[in-house]
Amino acid sequence: MKSSPAMPIGDLAAMFGLAPHVLRHWEHLGLLTPERSAGGRRVFGPGDVTRVGMILLAKEAGLSLDQVRRLLTDGNRDMRGELYREHGERLRQRIAAAESALAMIEHAAGCDADELTACPHLQAKVAGLVGGLDVRGGAHPPGVGDQLRQPFE
Repeated sequence: MKSSPAMPIGDLAAMFGLAPHVLRHWEHLGLLTPERSAGGRRVFGPGDVTRVGMILLAKEAGLSLDQVRRLLTDGNRDMRGELYREHGERLRQRIAAAESALAMIEHAAGCDADELTACPHLQAKVAGLVGGLDVRGGAHPPGVGDQLRQPFE
């Protein structure tokens, strides 16, 4: 990505497909600190281009703007590592939940039960939602509620 030595806010925003107000908001949050021209206008340089790109990548990875600010302004190596490890664990949990949901959907799409509510696999998942009570009147063994967090089989 080629950039001029100094560009106005509209050019930098357009480079990333953003509205200029987004960059002003990020400046307000302390994520960007553009230079000012003699007339007081914001002027962005190559370092700002890199910083905006890093902010967008961090947001794409699911980091909040507050986390991004901490990483860019307060972050020493240890703090960054801890923040990334914690966020990585949350992502792994979300991925596991998404994989379980996908398996459930794929099972339901090919289920041989005459009616979706008659599927024993889906009934077990529903039973987990209602605290281990068998939706047909009985009780499941202890731990059935954990099925919601287990991969769908």
